[in-house]
Formats: sequence, C-alpha cells, structure tokens
Amino acid sequence: MNAQTTEKKQLAILGSTGSIGTQALDVVRAHRDRFDIYALTANNQVDLLIRQAIEFQPDSVIIANKQHYQKLKEALASYPIKVYAGSDAISQIVQSEPIDIVLAAMVGYHGLRPTIQAIKAGKTIALANKETMVVAGEIINALAMQYRVPILPVDSEHSAVFQCLEIHNPIEKIFLTASGGPFRQFSVEQLERVTKEQALKHPNWNMGAKVTIDSASMMNKGFEVIEAKWLFNLKAEQVEVLVHPQSIIHSMVQFRDGAIKAQLGLPDMKLPIQYAFTYPERLETTFPRLDFSKVASLTFEKPDLTRFPNLSLAYRAMEQGGTMPCTLNAANEVVVEAFLQDKIGFMKMPEVIGKTMEKATFRLNPTYEDYVETDSESREIARSFLPN
Repeated sequence: MNAQTTEKKQLAILGSTGSIGTQALDVVRAHRDRFDIYALTANNQVDLLIRQAIEFQPDSVIIANKQHYQKLKEALASYPIKVYAGSDAISQIVQSEPIDIVLAAMVGYHGLRPTIQAIKAGKTIALANKETMVVAGEIINALAMQYRVPILPVDSEHSAVFQCLEIHNPIEKIFLTASGGPFRQFSVEQLERVTKEQALKHPNWNMGAKVTIDSASMMNKGFEVIEAKWLFNLKAEQVEVLVHPQSIIHSMVQFRDGAIKAQLGLPDMKLPIQYAFTYPERLETTFPRLDFSKVASLTFEKPDLTRFPNLSLAYRAMEQGGTMPCTLNAANEVVVEAFLQDKIGFMKMPEVIGKTMEKATFRLNPTYEDYVETDSESREIARSFLPN
C-alpha cells in the first residue's frame, strides 16, 4: 500500500519522558505521515511533558503525580489539549476509541493496570514494560487471547527473537544476550564496594536510572527471561542467557534441527520501537548502519551466577510460578530505590530479594487481586530487611 494513502496510526505513549518514550517520539518525528500522537503520559517530568505536548499536540496528556497537575494545566491552557492527572486517568485514556497502539513504556509495577485496560479495549500493545509480563504474564496472555490483541515486544532482545520467528518453526531454545554491564569483570569483593554512580554508567545503552541499575545487577536480564517465557511460550530450560559485551547480536533462536537465527544491529532502541509500531511492515530509516569491517570481534560467555545472583533468583521465581515473580519484582523495586538512596550496598540487593521470596505468601493460581496483595505484602517485607 502506498505510504501516502495509509491511514495514520494513533499512538498512546505511556511514559513519554523516559528513555523508551523519548526514542519513540524520535520515530514519530521521522514518520509524521504514518503516526499521530493521541496521548502522552509521564510520572514526574512535567517540564519535558509540556514541551512534548506543545510539539506533538496530542488529544490528551496525563501526569501521574498530581502535584504537577496545575503547572501542566496552566502551561497548556492556550492549546486544545485535555489535561489529566493520576494513575486512574492513565488506565482510562488507553481505552479511548481512536487509539490504535499503546506503547507501554512506564517503568515498574505501575505499568500493569493500564496495559490490562488497553488489552480489554482491544488496543495493539507495544510492550516495553517488562514488569507487566514478569508480574502477571499468565493473566496478560489469557486476556490477549480473549480480546484477540497482539502484544509486540519492544525490548531489543525480545524484538530480536520475534523477528527471527516471522516464519514459524518449533523452537528448541532461545539465547538472550546481555552486555554484562559495567561490572562484568568485577570480583565479589569489588562488587561489595561499588557506588550508584558507577552502577549508573552503562557501557552500551542509555536508559533510565532504575533500568540501568537492574542491568548492572543482571535483574533486568532475569526479568527478560521471565518475559520471554510468556511471550514465546517457553520453559525455563529453553531460555539461555549469554553475556555478549559488544551488544551487536540482540538475541538468537535455535530451532529443533540445530539451525540458529540471530538478529543483529547497533545498540539503538529506535529500531525495535519502530518495528513494533509498523509490524509487519519495515519502514526505511536513517538510523546508523552496522559496519562489520569495524567490528573487531563478537564474544560470548556464560553469566557468573555467584557474582550476579539476581539471575538465579529470576529463574527460581519463573520455575515456581504463581505469585513468586510478582514478589521478585516488588522486592527488587524496593532494593533498587534503597540502593539509589545510598541505604544499602550493591550486593545487599539480591540478599534482601532472596529473603523476601522466602517469607512472602505464595499463591499458585493467582487472580489480579492476588497480584495486588502480593505486591503490597512483598514491598513491606523487603523494607523490613532494610536498615532503619
């Protein structure tokens, strides 16, 4: 179909001021003839949200933190833009009839409820909020099937697997690659002493603070393992993590005949974002191209679970199932916040998460309400292990 006659897709960007959200708007800037912004949401970055709203002129903007509502409303008073505040408003806006695609790019557990509401409203989900699948993958998959809603992965690793599976063949296993983060070669003793400033310096990717800490501790990769289970209907033994410091191969799929397909590219999130927006079509881009003559080598190694126990905790949560991944996520959000506030050390984080998993109430076949209770209880337990 000619691009000039293609009806524009209406997008809702949840988390438009974060790393994924801002890159998604770069994609929209490059393809104004294909996309319109219907709604933008942010948590606290009201000044950036104001600038985005003025540039893209969405129907609606929402600031989750109600303390910023007045400033947002006054700044946009002269524009035909509806202004709302609070998490309830985000869950309501995704149900708006004109929206075609919801980019779920909020960070953390708070992305779960609006994603559920968007699925129930029949919206295509471009999923960047991995916690949604970590916490409630079983419910999300059931709802997506019930409402016949496609869930298109935005994480570079899962997008890579998705691209390798366009012609379906039975999967033997997948390989999720990990950069190894800034502490790949640190000893346990060195890890005991790392600071948040060191942890926030990722060698390859530009991400928000919480995701960057998760990457440094390899919890981010643990979440991706759980997410892959639900996205691609896999067992734990079918998901292998490989440390690949160059971040050129984003993931690989091994088929039952032993053949392996890999998706390669420079470490840039705009490509998987755009592919989720345009699937199954591929649009021309001006993104930098991979020059193989400048790639000295591609190396791989197994992750060290002694130095990065969060990955083991994630596999354990996935194998146990039920509410355990929800507990894993809740405890992790608590300890990452504590680490960023200099309350605990880097290696204390997995210790607290493990203790929380042992103490939290476990439910094997949870409802949504069970997830809400588990999240609340697990956060309380995790906080009890923190220093006063």
